Amino acid sequence: MYCNNCGKANPDDARLCAYCGTSLAGGVVVERKLVRPRSGRRIAGVCAGLAQYYGWNVTALRVIWLLLLLFGGTGGLLYLILWIVMPNEG
Repeated sequence: MYCNNCGKANPDDARLCAYCGTSLAGGVVVERKLVRPRSGRRIAGVCAGLAQYYGWNVTALRVIWLLLLLFGGTGGLLYLILWIVMPNEG
C-alpha cells in the first residue's frame, strides 16, 4: 500500500506510514505514474521523473546519467527514448 502523503510503499497491514507517520486508514491506494514533472526539470524532466517515481536522489541520478553519456554512450539514446515515451505531468 502506498502512502497518500509521501508516496512511499508500506506493508499492506500497516496503519501508519513508516516514513511520515500519516494514517493509512481506509486502504486507499495511490497509483504511481512515471511522468515528466513540470517543476524541477533541467532539460526534459526525465531524470526528475525517474527520481520521483523510484524515490531516488535526483542529483545522484543526473550524475549517473552524465557518466553513462560520457563513458558508455548509451545515456544519450536512452534519454531520448524516455523523453519521447514518458508523458508530461498533468
